[in-house]
Amino acid sequence: MGTFGILDTSSSGLHVYRKWLDAVGDNIANVNTVKPTDQEAFKARYVVAQSVEGGEDGIGQGAKIAEIQFGSGEGRLVHEPNNPLADENGYVRYPDIDMSEQMTHLIMAQRGYQANLSVIERARDAYQSALQLGK
Repeated sequence: MGTFGILDTSSSGLHVYRKWLDAVGDNIANVNTVKPTDQEAFKARYVVAQSVEGGEDGIGQGAKIAEIQFGSGEGRLVHEPNNPLADENGYVRYPDIDMSEQMTHLIMAQRGYQANLSVIERARDAYQSALQLGK
């Protein structure tokens, strides 16, 4: 892993959590996006992460994004006859995004990001202290 492996590992965690925060932000921003019934609703984004397998010592090397999955485009139909996008029956399509679930994901992603950032800050402090020993 090397002398600065802890920085690489935490940096990969920061990247994963940042992408998760971006996906949750997109989902929250589009929770009220209206589409006509003949179009698909906004598809929620979900980040799938996986560990990066380690070398000969068997220690993990961090995390990476395995894929971005998308939710259903079916959404939910809402009766809004005054909406300019409504069909002849007065329905429009909204994304099927659960706001409480997205807020839970937001909190988890924020905490993970903060934890990885804290590790980087502690490692930086330790490396700076080690450099001061020689003076």
